[in-house]
Amino acid sequence: MFDLPKFGRGISLARVDALLDACGVDRARLAARSIVVTGSNGKGSTCAFLSHIAMRAGLRVGTFTSPHLLRINERFRLDWCEIGDDAMQALARDVSAEVRALEGRFCHGTFGAFEAQFVAAALWFQRRDADLCVFEAGIGGRLDATRLVRASVTVLASIDLEHTALLGSQLDLIALDKSDACAAGGTIVHGENLLPLQELLSTYVRLRDIRPLFIGRDAEVSDVQIGPLHMRFSLHTSFMDFTDLVTPLQGRFQAGNAACAALALGAWLSRSHHAVTPAMFEKALRDGLAATQWPGRLETIAHDPLVVIDVGHSPDAIEQAANGLFEAFGHENWLLVAGVSADKNATYMLAILKARFPFILCTQAHHKGRDAQEVAGLLRDLPGEAEIDVEPDIAAAAQRSVDIARERGLRIFVAGGLFAAVEFAQALRGKEPRALQFL
Repeated sequence: MFDLPKFGRGISLARVDALLDACGVDRARLAARSIVVTGSNGKGSTCAFLSHIAMRAGLRVGTFTSPHLLRINERFRLDWCEIGDDAMQALARDVSAEVRALEGRFCHGTFGAFEAQFVAAALWFQRRDADLCVFEAGIGGRLDATRLVRASVTVLASIDLEHTALLGSQLDLIALDKSDACAAGGTIVHGENLLPLQELLSTYVRLRDIRPLFIGRDAEVSDVQIGPLHMRFSLHTSFMDFTDLVTPLQGRFQAGNAACAALALGAWLSRSHHAVTPAMFEKALRDGLAATQWPGRLETIAHDPLVVIDVGHSPDAIEQAANGLFEAFGHENWLLVAGVSADKNATYMLAILKARFPFILCTQAHHKGRDAQEVAGLLRDLPGEAEIDVEPDIAAAAQRSVDIARERGLRIFVAGGLFAAVEFAQALRGKEPRALQFL
C-alpha cells in the first residue's frame, strides 16, 4: 500500500469506491460517524482541534491526516495515539491485497498512496469502533477520495492559490471545488478567509441543500492575546459564548481554525445520538483546546537559542506563520533559515519572507529541495534589503545558524517549506536528515 506512487493516475472516485467496498467498509456507518476537513491551509490544525475537543466530550476519535513529519504512523491516530507498527503492517497487507485484486479493473487509472491510506484509515477506524472519524482531505473536494465519505459535516478551513492545474487558477473556482466534499443535505463550515466569497458559496452549496456557516458571520473570534507559551481568545456563536479560551497553538489563524472545529463538532453532535449538554460541550471545548498538539506549526524546538519552525508551504500559510511568529515573540532579532521545494513557485513566498527578515540563511532540503544558491539568487532579485548567506547542506545550516544566533544575539525561524523545516529539526536534534522518508 505504501509503495504506491504518491498520487494515482486518472480520476480516483470509482477505484476508491470499489476499494472501500472490497475492504468491507460500512458506508452508512462511515458517513454517519465522520467529519471531513478540506481547504488550502489549516486542515491539519483543524483536525487536531476537532479530535481533542471530541475526545474531551467522551468520544472515541479516529483521525487521518497528511502529510506526516517524521513517520507515516502519524497519519493514523486513535484518541490521538499513533497506530502501532504491527497494526500498520497488518492494515497495509489487507488493503494492499485488495488493491492488487482491483488494479487491472480500471484501465484508465491506477491507485495512489493517498487513496489506499484513506481507505486503510476508514477500515481501521471501523475495526476499532471509533465514534467519530476525522478525515483531512487531499488536494481537492469534488474529485478527492474523501468525498466518498459522504460526510454530513465538512470544514472548508481556508483558501489559497494551490494546485491550479487541477483546481483552477481563481480562488472562487478552488473554493467551489473543495466545497463539494460535503454531502447533500449537510452542513459546511467556512473559515474566515472565505467570507468575501460567502454569497457565491452560499448559493452554490444550497443547490444541494447544504447549510453554509461562516466564521466572521455565524461565529466571531475576538480578544485574541498571543504570548510565547499560549494564545487566549473568545468565541461567540449563535448557540453560546465562550470567553478566555486557551490553546498552546500560536497565531490568530489558529483561533479561526479552533472556531471552525467548534462549529463543526457542534453541528455533527446535533445530528448524532451522543448526548452532550451545553455545559459538557463548553468543558470539552476548553479542555480540548488547551490540550491540542500539532507539531511543525510555529513549533518551538529549542530555547538556547530560541528556534521556531513552521512547515507552511503556500504564500498564505507562510504569511500567516510569520505574522503569528511576530505576535508571539516580537519582531526583532530574527535569523531566517529559508528552504523551499523545487516544485513550488517560490518567488511570492520568498518576497513575503524577505520583507520581514533582515538576516536570511538559504539552505536546501535533501527531499525535493530547490538549490540553495538559486533560492539566494531569487531573494537578491526581490525588492528590499537583507543580508543573505548560503549553506546548502541542511545539517551544516542548522549548526551554522545556531552559531550565528549565539554570536549576534538572534533567534532562529525556519520557514519556506515542509521538508526544509522538518529536516532542519531532525539535524538540530542530532539525527540524520536523509533518514526521513516522505511520500
